Amino acid sequence: MTGLAAVRARVRRVAGPLLRSVPRDHWESDEAFRRRRRVTGATAVTGASLLGVSLSTPPGSPRFYWLTLGVAGTWVVGGLASGPLHLGRMFGPGEQLRRPVLTPVVSGVGAFGAFYAAALVARRIPVLERAIGSVLRYADQGTTPLVLTTTLANGVAEEVFFRGSVYAAAGATRPVLASTAVYGLATTATRNPALVLASVPMGLLFAQQRRVTGGIQAPMLTHLVWSALMLRYLPPLFARRLAEERSSSPR
Repeated sequence: MTGLAAVRARVRRVAGPLLRSVPRDHWESDEAFRRRRRVTGATAVTGASLLGVSLSTPPGSPRFYWLTLGVAGTWVVGGLASGPLHLGRMFGPGEQLRRPVLTPVVSGVGAFGAFYAAALVARRIPVLERAIGSVLRYADQGTTPLVLTTTLANGVAEEVFFRGSVYAAAGATRPVLASTAVYGLATTATRNPALVLASVPMGLLFAQQRRVTGGIQAPMLTHLVWSALMLRYLPPLFARRLAEERSSSPR
């Protein structure tokens, strides 16, 4: 029992920044809160509609890049227009509060590792292989700098809106679950089962980071690291499927 207690104490020390919420006061007036909800609702509908259209355009086409940047712009403008947002802080050594950097980066690497393992299984399931291939074709057939730019821009923008505006608009009504549900619903506009499935665990992770730190910096950094690694290392796993996508694409 003593050994088990020691293990638990060590886990609490190591995982403390991830499990302990920082003190914060993000109070706003009822009028400001109602306005936040109105802006958030309108932005969610607009952004989801653009998202669905963007993934129905040909890979590598100028229209795809403009629409994708338009989605990112919609999330950012709506998030900032809804009301004040916060970067957040985490407990560090000596009980000092500091901006979260290292822990979110490590979380992004860990999330990628979990998804890479899941992808090894998914590529053996035809429906998931097709769904993942239809997304990765934008990276495979696109211009690398533009694909990377739009991917990272949307990573930042999604956190500004979903873990910023949507999370705050949920108020005290289970904001982690509420923001994850809205994130998942917005992703359904893509009509891609792989993206919808991915939005649930990642949405929960990002929202938990938002809850713990009180801001969007931690989920934003995790999202960027995860996205960059997925973009770099996932396409080779689906080389066969991507070759089929290239051969079937209009020339």
